[in-house]
Parts: sequence; structure tokens; C-alpha cells
Amino acid sequence: MEKEDIKVLNKGEEEEMELQGYRLCHWRLVLVGLGVLCTGGFLLLLLYWMPEWCVKSTCTRTTARDAEVVLLRSTDEFRRWFLARVRVMLAPGSNPFHSLETQTTSPCTPSSPSCPFSSPATPAVANGHTTQHSDGRPAQELIKRFADYQPVQIRYFTFHSTKYYWDEEKQNFKDLCGLEELQISCSTLHSEHSSGLTRNQQEYRRLFFGMNEIAVKVPSVFKLLIKEVLNPFYIFQLFSVILWTADEYYYYAAAIVFMSVISTATSLYTVKKQYVMLHDMVAAHSIVRVSVCRANNDTEEVLSTDLVPGDVMVIPSNGTIMPCDAVLISGTCIVNESMLTGESVPVTKTNLPNPLPDETRETDSVYNTEDHKRHTLFCGTNVIQTRFYSGELVKAVVVRTGFSTAKGQLVRSILYPKPTDFKLYRDAYLFLMCLVAVAGIGFVYSIVLSVLKKVPAKTIIIESLDIITITVPPALPAAMTAGIVYAQRRLKNIGIFCISPQRINICGQINLVCFDKTGTLTEDGLDLWGVQRVENGSFYLSEENAYKEHLVKSQFVACMATCHSLTKIEGQLSGDPLDLKMFEATGWVLEEATEEETALHNQIMPTVVRPPTHLLPQESVPLQEEEEELSAYEIGIVRQFPFSSALQRMSVVARLLGERRMDAYTKGAPEVVAGLCKKETVPENFAEVLEGYTKQGFRVIALAHRRLESKLNWHKVQNVNRDHIELNMEFLGLIIMQNKLKAETPGVLQNLRHANIRTVMVTGDKLLTAISVARDCGMIPPQDTVIIADALPPHDGQAAKITWRYADQPMNISLEDVCHEDQPKAQELYHFAMNGKSFAVIAEHFPDMLQKLVLHGTVFARMAPDQKTQLIEALQGVDYFVGMCGDGANDCGALKRAHAGISLSELEASVASPFTSRTPNISCVPSLIREGRAALITSFCVFKFMALYSIIQYISVTLLYSILSNLGDFQFLFIDICIILLIVFTMSLNPAWSELVPRRPPSGLISGSLLFSVLTQILICLGFQMITFFWVQQQPWYEVWTPQTDNVCFNTSLFYVSSFQYLIVAIVFSKGKPFRQPSYKNWPFVLSAVSVYIFVMFIMFNPVQAIDSFLTVRYAFDTQEIHKVCSGVDHK
Repeated sequence: MEKEDIKVLNKGEEEEMELQGYRLCHWRLVLVGLGVLCTGGFLLLLLYWMPEWCVKSTCTRTTARDAEVVLLRSTDEFRRWFLARVRVMLAPGSNPFHSLETQTTSPCTPSSPSCPFSSPATPAVANGHTTQHSDGRPAQELIKRFADYQPVQIRYFTFHSTKYYWDEEKQNFKDLCGLEELQISCSTLHSEHSSGLTRNQQEYRRLFFGMNEIAVKVPSVFKLLIKEVLNPFYIFQLFSVILWTADEYYYYAAAIVFMSVISTATSLYTVKKQYVMLHDMVAAHSIVRVSVCRANNDTEEVLSTDLVPGDVMVIPSNGTIMPCDAVLISGTCIVNESMLTGESVPVTKTNLPNPLPDETRETDSVYNTEDHKRHTLFCGTNVIQTRFYSGELVKAVVVRTGFSTAKGQLVRSILYPKPTDFKLYRDAYLFLMCLVAVAGIGFVYSIVLSVLKKVPAKTIIIESLDIITITVPPALPAAMTAGIVYAQRRLKNIGIFCISPQRINICGQINLVCFDKTGTLTEDGLDLWGVQRVENGSFYLSEENAYKEHLVKSQFVACMATCHSLTKIEGQLSGDPLDLKMFEATGWVLEEATEEETALHNQIMPTVVRPPTHLLPQESVPLQEEEEELSAYEIGIVRQFPFSSALQRMSVVARLLGERRMDAYTKGAPEVVAGLCKKETVPENFAEVLEGYTKQGFRVIALAHRRLESKLNWHKVQNVNRDHIELNMEFLGLIIMQNKLKAETPGVLQNLRHANIRTVMVTGDKLLTAISVARDCGMIPPQDTVIIADALPPHDGQAAKITWRYADQPMNISLEDVCHEDQPKAQELYHFAMNGKSFAVIAEHFPDMLQKLVLHGTVFARMAPDQKTQLIEALQGVDYFVGMCGDGANDCGALKRAHAGISLSELEASVASPFTSRTPNISCVPSLIREGRAALITSFCVFKFMALYSIIQYISVTLLYSILSNLGDFQFLFIDICIILLIVFTMSLNPAWSELVPRRPPSGLISGSLLFSVLTQILICLGFQMITFFWVQQQPWYEVWTPQTDNVCFNTSLFYVSSFQYLIVAIVFSKGKPFRQPSYKNWPFVLSAVSVYIFVMFIMFNPVQAIDSFLTVRYAFDTQEIHKVCSGVDHK
């Protein structure tokens, strides 16, 4: 095998990385050790900062299979380097999913084909902990227990809380993610994995998967301190302090040390607090006691940290917080998934379907958590209560543990975020490099000058190095952060919380904002506007509600009363808001059946619904018959097929008490439900009626019914696939729901439009409904045209294609009519709209067209969560700075991917969003953009001011070096503390401008106007200091400098001139409107600048002996003549 091979980890995933193998080289280690000693430890710091150099200087290349150290490089735009040490673990077998009896008993070396993992179906996950049992026994005891088996050496490394094991079959490292990577079918999961594991199997698997915990270890203050001070910035400060101490600048060095201590302490407090918050977030389910089923039908109580994929855990009837990801194999659970979705609406989870033997081939699918999420209980979610069969337990098979779980992945994304890529930061580093270059010139100049003037070597070294610390100011990072800190505080005051402060600057560049619809632009709740029933293939006139006596026996009302996922929690109806509104409109009553009543339903405990007594026909019947009549209208819900966003529908199987045959009811997206019904039952004008409602912005739900065959008894219904139920149905009619706009929505969108910020709607609702809402809220002006893009995938040998049509007209149009390149102005009048299916087809088959479409796309409907994320990426790909505003429901990925994600939910799902608004409407978006613009302009102002401060001081010191002089210790102290820091921290206090203006601030420092302003100021400052320097030499009292003279005229003159220059530059660069309030409204800045100006003027014209002595200011003549010197008047 080639030694220069490069492996790819996590191919095609977000964390894709290139991997190279290295082996430690002893002679290189010795050379590096000598280099560390010779450089006083600086080489060690350099290797700490540069992992690539560290590995390449201490190791030699080898194959990944034989590597002792792996060098990793991300494949994203940042191309970051990481290193990890390869370790070896001994285990009694090589495959975690095999029982020990199937493992080899022959000796196995790392090169043997049977070593991990000989089967392609063996990937798995670990969390980076040592392989040790919960009771403390080492892993080797398991090997001793199976002495007949030769221990196997298993190679692995840990990176970002995930273990990667060497896979002999794939010749690459691979992580172990859990049971689902076995690619097992639903029927196999029931037949082979539902009995549980033995204790030995559990302990054996734990060797590979580790403890089931999301370990967010809160680092000690000492560890955080070491990591903080090893930052290049603090190392540079340490170098500066040592240098200043050697040059006897004790006071200034002490001041810098004091500021560094304060800065470090603040940083440590913030980081420690974030770790504690994250630790507390995951601690709720870290260690709980759970019951697991063993292979011998026993039940045993264990700690949740002992769980491994394949364990069968019992869900307690009173609920629990899930410690892992598990799939239900029996029973039903009511779950609060707010941690994942942001919605606190309870969700019903049903057991995984177990296809009957005669239909296995057709309906048996491979289990995975995404496709079967309605049967999967995710880690961190709260199981509120369970429903179970009489005498049976609610069981779930563990599929993923630790950091591989849904919550584990969320925590990993917080622990190991991607760096922020912003032009300002790139330009800032480039500008710093320019300052370093200038410092290099000064460094060489001071050395040459000092050597020519025969200055002692110690003085040459100190003064030449000192000029570097002057040119690159150690206080620059703290100064740059000030504006962001102030903006973060202002955001907090208006109810916007930020967990990623660096994103505030990026908010200043946002020029496009994506909005979720429901709960963001519109109200959360839905109101029932009306119903429109169908009988004999024709629509009735619309009715206000179904709460009527003559409808109580109708299938339409029965569907409304049964086809939902509502449940009673502590006596209160709870569930999806749409289901609640629909059920309440019937006036029916929902009851959880008692155990005695389950005999009527073959030992199951169903939900029972019944109409209110006053709606039943009032007939003159004996009392006993009336009670029987009442019971005839009780409907038991035998089985639920939960709502699926992929299928866009939900169904239930119900039985009217006393009837042998069962009924199936379905509700969902109208076009989907109509496709499941017999054609003769769907009205001919169905499309027209539906379009009429959706154009008005209504949310429309269709209902359907089917009488099931008598052969489908209860046992068959529990295992039948929903495809066998949802066909040949009868169309019942439509439910029309109204979703009102939030009062703030139109005004906010109008403000954004006036500021030239594009707005886009991304929703899971129907396309025409979304277009209607976009028009109502002003996202699409009334005079503009909406063009719908319908994309069809390849079918029957035909290539994928896109058709175009106007939203208001059924006729198709050609692409040339839509996007004519000779009419760029006309394009502004068009808005493209598409649904999720078309988006997926275009993204796959027409990637170039997608970029053009997103430039004018305004409405994206029926979008799945991952498609929302893809849209954000597509918009970023055409150079948009994208904001995303959502209520947290299914928006987590998009909120995290956008440049500025703003969650309107304060639930745990918002923890991945950089910003969270306490105000549940979109009024927070303009406020965030305004503060972002103010913070960005502040960063520019501060950076330019600090750059000029460095250059001004550099000029002063360089001129003074030419006569072997320098500014005094307290002069430096006065300039840096009383002028620079005071001005920097007050000039950053300008609040944001009160409104959004149409133009954006520049995104980078490298632009013509910015560079011109900086260079012009440099030339002006240089000119005045040069004039001062040479003017002093023209004065009659001036004496030519010699080593014996004590001429401090230059020192004093340049001190005063430079002090005024600092103040002038601060005022010039303190930019106000249109992005910040004017500087004269920033009273701390005005007060500071005026106070310093008056003080400097005062001590210059009215010398005070104590102050002059403190600042080492001296005059060459009588102080009464000072004003003449300052005015440039010669003494005769």
C-alpha cells in the first residue's frame, strides 16, 4: 500500500476531513527537543499553534493502517488542521454486533483480515471515554472471563468526542454510530433485537461504544487559564511586558499586566459560565435508573450510563427523560420534543410496524431514525406518559447512545463550532501584517542607527524590539471587542440574547432574511373558518362549523373527531393546535378508556370519542334503549398512523362500538388525500375550489374515509402497513383554517424592503397558501407577478424538466419570457415560487438554474428541515449575507447555518441559534441588523484609530531614536491609559441609528475610501511631527545634541503634538449617522475628549511642577515664554 495515501473521513457529511497517517520518529523528537531548549520554549508554542508543523516535525509518513498519529484537515473553506493520537484497545472480539460465541478463537493481529471490522455492517460510536465498566472493573476482566478467546488489538482515535475505529474491510477509520448502521429491516428489528442482551453482550458492546453519556466536562479554572494565556495575543503581551520591564518601563508594564488580568478573568468567567450552562442542559438525563429486558425474559434495573445499542429498555408509565435514542417496539408514548423541534406540543410516538409474513417483501423497509422518527424516542426528549396493552410493557430498542444521539449531535455542534468567516477579520489580519512589516522597517532602522552611533548592545536589543510593541499595540483585541460588548448589552436590554458575540458584526452585512411562516409571520394558533362537505362527488355550500345535530352521524364529523393525535394529560386535552381546533369544532368528548372497557377491543386500551348528548337525535325511546343508542355513537381509535411530513397526511383506524368492521379515516394535504381517493368521489371542481381558498391565504385540510374489510381484525390492524389502509378511499370534504398575520409583520417587512434587504418565505405549508400570505404581508407587492417553477424528476426514460406558470393563471410560459437578459429592470417585477419537491429536483438536476432562481425566489413552500438548510447554503453561494428567523420548529439547521439565526423560541432548540428573541415576533430583526451595523462601524472606527495610534507613536519614537532619545515611561503611560484606552472605550458607546437606511456599511478594511482616509491621516500626522522635529532645531535656544547634553526639547514637543493628534484622529474617525448616533450624543466620549484636550492645553500653557516632573516634561527656557514656542515665534 502507498505510504502517501490520504483517506477521507465522514465523506459527504458536514464534518468531512482528510486523514494522513504518521509514525513517531525518535531522532526528530530529539531535534525538536533541542530546538525547544534553544528557543526558550518558543518552538514548543509554535508547534502548539500549528498542528501540521508539530506532526511533520516529529513524525514520518506511514499508512493510515499503521499510524501512531493521524493528521486531520477539514475539507471546508477554513481548511483547519487537527492531530489525534491513535490508541490500541484489547477486546475478546472484533465485531461489537456479534455475540462472543461467534468471534474467532484464533490469534488475531492488527493485520489479520478478521480484525475490525471484517464485516461492512459494523460501524459504531463512542464518546471518547476510557473503556471501563460503570462499577469500575477494567475491561480486561471481560477478556479473562473468556480466556479461550485470543484478545484482539483494535486501533482507534478520538476526535471531537467521537471515536473512529480502523475498518479492515474499507481500509479506513470509521465511527460507530449505532444499531441502525447494521441496515436492519423493521421486521428483523422485531424478530432478532426485541428480546434484549445478556449482561456479557452488554459489557462487550460497551468496550466499543463506551459509556452512554454526553459528557460536557467543565474544565478547571487552571486548565482554562493555561489555554487562554497560550493564545498568541497573550504571548505577545507577555513578550511586551518582559521587554518593558527590562527597559525599566515598570509602570506601563504593570498597567498592561493589570489590563490583561482583568481581560483574562472576564474571559475565563464567560467561558466557564457557558460550560456550566451547557453541562446543566445535558445533565437532566445523564444518570437515571432504567429497566432493561434481558435475553432470558428477566427485567433488570441498571444505570442509564450502562446502556448500549441493542439493549431493550422499558419506558415507565409515568414517563421519563430519554437517556438515549431508542425505537418503540411495543406500546405508545406521548412525548414532548421541544428540545429538538422547539415546539412544546406533545407528539404521539407509536410502535415500529412489524409487517406480516406475507407482505414483508413489499412493505418491510430498512430502519433509520429519519424515516421512522414517528416511532423513535430521541435522547433528551420528555416522555410524558405511555399507553400500553394489558399485561404488556412499553419497550424500546436502544439504537444510539452518547454523542451519537440527536441531543449528542446538538451538543457537539455547540462544543465544536465552525469558525466565523467574515471579510472584516481577514482584512484585519492583513492590516496587522502590514503593521508588522512597518515594525520590521523600524526594527532594522533602529539597529543600524544605534550601531552607527555606538550604542551598547543591550540598549540596541531593547529599543529595537520595543518598536515592534509600539507598532502592533497589545490592546488592539480588547479595543476591537468593546463595540461588540456594548452592542450585546444593548441587544439584551431589548430582549435579544446572543451566545455568539462575533456574529453581531456580521449582522451588519445582512442583505437577505428568510422567514418561517407559521408562528413567525403569522400567529401560532389556527382558527376554523369553515367546512365544505362532499357527498356523491359534489361540494355542498361552505358551512361555518360541523357542530350540528344532523351531522353528528356523518363520516365527515367522525373523521374530524377521530383523525388526530390528541391525548389527555392531567385531565387537559393536549396536542397539535390544528388537531385541537378541529376536534373542538365538533363538540365531541374524548375519554381515555378504563381497563374494564378494553375487553371490547381485544385487550387494547383505546382512546374513545363520543358526541355530546344534546347533539344526538331526540327520539322517544325507553331509557334502556336510549343508553344503548348513546353507546352506539362511541368510537374507539384502534390504531394511529401519525402525521408524516414526507407523506403529508395522518390516518387512524377506528371502530364504532358494536360494529364488527372497522373504518379508516385520513386527513392531510388536499392534493395528497384526493390522490388516495376514488376518482368518482372527488368533485370535478376540486382544484378550482381548493385554489380559491389557498389564494385567500387559508390553510386547507382534506378528509377521507374507507370502510375496511371484515377480515382485518385487531391483530392484523396492529401490524398492517399504512399503504394498505390509505387507498380507494372516499373523499369527504375540506376543512378551512385561518392563520392570521401577526400585527407587527407588515410594518417590519416594509422597513426591510425600504432598506434594500430582501425577504424570503420558507415554510412547510402549501405553496398557494404561502404565496397568499406573502402578498398579504407585503413580501410580494400587489403589482408584482409570481411565477411558479414546477420541476419533474426523470421518469420512464425522460429527463428531468422544469415548467413555468403564473400563479394567477393556469397557462404555462417559456423560460425566455421569465428571464430575459435584455430586460434586467423587468426582473424586479417577478418573484419565483416553488415547493420542496421542485427544489429537490432543481438542486439535483439543474444546479446552475438553482443559483439563478434563488436570486429572485421569494416563496419556498412544503420545505423539509434539511431543504431549508440547503436553501440557506444556496443563497450564501450567490454572495448573500443571510439571516434566518424562525420559531425553532424544524428550523434548527437553518438557524445554525445562516450568518445570523434568530430564534423566536426560548426553548432548548434555540441553543444552536446565535440569537434568541424574547419578543415572539419579527420586530427583533431590524433591531438586530441596526445594532449589527453600529457594531461593524464601531469596529472600523476603533481599528482605524488604533492603527493611527500605533503609527503616530511609531513616528514619534522613530524620530526620537534618531537622536538616541525616547518618550518617558509616564508619557507612554499617560498616552496609553489616559488618552487611548479612555477614548477607545468611550468612542464605542455610540448607539445604533434609529432606522435602517438603504445602504450597508462596508464589509472589509481593504477598500479605497477606508485606505485613503487612513493614509491621508498618516501623511498629515507625519508631516506635522516632522515639522515640529525640524522646527525645534531652528530655534535660537536649540543646542546640537551630543551624548553629554540633556536636550529634552524634542521629547516634550513631540509628546504634546502627538497627544493632540490622538484626539484629532479619534474625532475624525468617530463616525456617526447613518449607522450610528452622532458622536455629540455620546456624552462619555465628548466628556473624555474635551477633558483630555483641556488638560493637555492646561499643562502646556500653565506648567505645574508636580505634573511636569511626573510626565518628564521639561522646558528649555522660562515657562512664561512657552506660548511663544507653541505659536512658533522665534526668540531674538
